[in-house]
Amino acid sequence: MSHDQLDELRDQLDKVNLDLLEQINKRARLVKEIGEVKRQQGIARFDPVRERKMLDHIAEHNSGPFETGTLQHLFKQIFKASLELQEEDNSKALLVSRKRHPENTTVNVKGETIGDGKQRFVFGPCAVESYEQVLAVAKEMKKHGQRLLRGGAFKPRTSPYDFQGLGLEGLKILKRVADELDMAVVSEIVTPKDIELALDYVDVIQIGARNMQNFELLKTAGSVKKPVLLKRGLSATIEEFIHAAEYVVSKGNDQLMLCERGIRTYEKATRNTLDISAVPILKQETHLPVMVDVTHSTGRKDLLLPTAKAALAIGADAVMAEVHPDPAVALSDSAQQMNFDEFNTFMTALESSGLIKQAVTQS
Repeated sequence: MSHDQLDELRDQLDKVNLDLLEQINKRARLVKEIGEVKRQQGIARFDPVRERKMLDHIAEHNSGPFETGTLQHLFKQIFKASLELQEEDNSKALLVSRKRHPENTTVNVKGETIGDGKQRFVFGPCAVESYEQVLAVAKEMKKHGQRLLRGGAFKPRTSPYDFQGLGLEGLKILKRVADELDMAVVSEIVTPKDIELALDYVDVIQIGARNMQNFELLKTAGSVKKPVLLKRGLSATIEEFIHAAEYVVSKGNDQLMLCERGIRTYEKATRNTLDISAVPILKQETHLPVMVDVTHSTGRKDLLLPTAKAALAIGADAVMAEVHPDPAVALSDSAQQMNFDEFNTFMTALESSGLIKQAVTQS
């Protein structure tokens, strides 16, 4: 074969490559249209029956020289890329997606603006046990200028025999203390019927990890005008977490904060495994404020300070931790709550670390 013949064949190959490129992009445009129709009709993106029909169709029309298995492998890669293309379009459509809403969302909790670049803290006992207990914790918080008070009134517990919380009485205690000390209440609500009840007592409706995919609760919380704090489920992927957030925002409530609180893995050294990388991922993929709960993620008081530093350093908008006057006699999670001396040491170390961002920044 002469050099001229080789050049000619290569020219033909270049033209075929461009033809293939044009056809692949034409296919991609059709895939995007199909993906939009599927989204509107609520149909799953992946259809294995349809994929099998396309692969069989390719086999029927293959005349070589490629073997059918080779061609089917190549087309499966194209099918996979097509699904990813549909997924990208779907993420752009999500109300919580940063692609759709580039600016940071800020959540105003009784004058505390979360998501504006200034890093904040949420503290309080795991469970509300008495007025005196909550008041004592709140006073310690105020010494460090902290106003976001958490406390469990309704406690979804793994065992049905564990303390389930004081319910409405617990909410009343939180509200009383908050009113007396000019603080804001963050408390978990576990059933849709209690959302309306909670509006008079809480400043932030918390939806806990075990309820992350309680879709009726998510929709009800999204239908009221009250900030919501959504915790990541025990074994939830980030994609599932984001879609749970979409349930809230899709009902009209954009005052939503996300909370990474550790996920369940095979590791036993900590109560859960803190997925610290979730913070920048969530802040890149969504426009919502992101919080880190260092208590539930570790379950170890000796790890609260280093994980809080990590959360602040990586860009979390707020850090949550639990404080109790006498953790040894706490009615729930006694081993992981800080006493007052530990809390003051914790806050002093963070305040002197230089990690806490105070300046308001723009996205």
